[in-house]
Formats: sequence, structure tokens, C-alpha cells
Amino acid sequence: MIRVQEGDFNIGEEIEALRKDCSGKVRTDIGAIVTFTGTVRDALRASDGEGAGEISTLTLEHYPGMTEKELARIEEEAHARWPLQASLIVHRVGTLLPGDNIVLVITASAHREAAFEAARFLMDYLKTSAPFWKRETGPQGEHWVEAKETDDQAAARWREE
Repeated sequence: MIRVQEGDFNIGEEIEALRKDCSGKVRTDIGAIVTFTGTVRDALRASDGEGAGEISTLTLEHYPGMTEKELARIEEEAHARWPLQASLIVHRVGTLLPGDNIVLVITASAHREAAFEAARFLMDYLKTSAPFWKRETGPQGEHWVEAKETDDQAAARWREE
């Protein structure tokens, strides 16, 4: 399941919903749930290129329709690679403030290794190839965020498999 939305999400509620089947009963075929939550930092890292600086807002843009289709495709690929019982990607768009949630990835499997690997795969994709554009604004001005070489290297390992 994927969602692109402006509003915030509740991590606990999302996990609980993922754990339940259509009738509302807790699924007993899930032995591991892995979550990743990305939040807005309030400062650039020195390794971000132009030196350290403050972040007052992060604006995320996307192409409605195309973004959801692409996220569904990569989620389907994760299910083809690992034995997942369920997964969820929630990605926010719009203008966010430091401390705000940006993204939530949840993977559920019978065993932890599949859940961890699928979550890493989905996050590596989201960091490098998902059709989102990020603009950071602060006292030093604004700039578009590009994928870092380390992010590209992390994503490359999935193409080798």
C-alpha cells in the first residue's frame, strides 16, 4: 500500500493497521515488522556540499499520478524479491518544518531478515530514484537537494542482485 499526502501520519496507528487483516483481526503470519521514519533536520551537514547551515523549511514536490504509480511499482518489486506479508510507504509532500515527518516505510514478514532488507531496498530507492523533488530553505537561501554519491552507492547494490 502506498500513499502520497500533505498531512502528517501516526506511526503507531499505521503499524496497527498493517498488522490487521480485512476482518480486523491481528495477523499471526507476521513475525517481524520493520519501520523507517524520515524527519526534517534543522541543519545541513557539512558533507551536504555548501557547508553547514540552517534549514527553516523543506518543500517536497511530485507529479500526482506518476509518483503513486512509480511507488507502487517499486513496492511490487520488493514483494517479488522478499517474502513480505505486507508493506506500506507513506510520503508527504508540501512545505514541512524541522521535526516534521517526511516518510514512513513499514515492511512485515514472517522473518526479520526479509523485513529489514525490503525496508532498506525501499528507502534506497526513495532516496535516489523516486519522483520527488526537495527544496531546502534557510538563512543562506534555498537550494534543490540532489541524491548524494553515498545514496547512489547504496542503491547500486540492488541492481547487482
